[in-house]
Amino acid sequence: MRLLQNPRVVTILLLLLLPSSALAQRAVFVVRHAEKASDSNDPPVPLSAAGSERARRLASLLRDAGVSAIYSTDTVRTRETAAPLAKLLRLETRLYSATGSDGKVDLAPLARRLASENSGDIVLVVGHSNTIAPLLSALGAKETVEIEGDDYDNLFLLIPRHSGPSLLLRVHF
Repeated sequence: MRLLQNPRVVTILLLLLLPSSALAQRAVFVVRHAEKASDSNDPPVPLSAAGSERARRLASLLRDAGVSAIYSTDTVRTRETAAPLAKLLRLETRLYSATGSDGKVDLAPLARRLASENSGDIVLVVGHSNTIAPLLSALGAKETVEIEGDDYDNLFLLIPRHSGPSLLLRVHF
């Protein structure tokens, strides 16, 4: 069973088990930024040493997953979480806003952007504890997801489907 704790193995198994028509769809990895250096939520707060190590571990886990686009909010901690994978894959991290013009969390625009700009891609999206669930929902997940304030080890894999609910897998790394 330890084999199923490895996100790469689980990803490959999921892709092999999907009907062939679903294989052409994109997959979206969603992760919260790694541990931050302080309790502040200000945009300039960087990652802690543990957070930097987790970001490197994330890059190692996803280096062969076929990621071709990386999205992050415009905070230091999310960009630093994405940076090791972006560097490894030689990708530029694309920025997105997690809020609408009213200042409330709204991930529907990002979901539409992913559908239009990355429909055939495997994408990594780095967000925050309060944006993960709304993004997964906007991408079609039916499961309820909660991320606690000190919870940094979740990696979600969402595979959108043309019919029926999206497939969602949650692993810890």
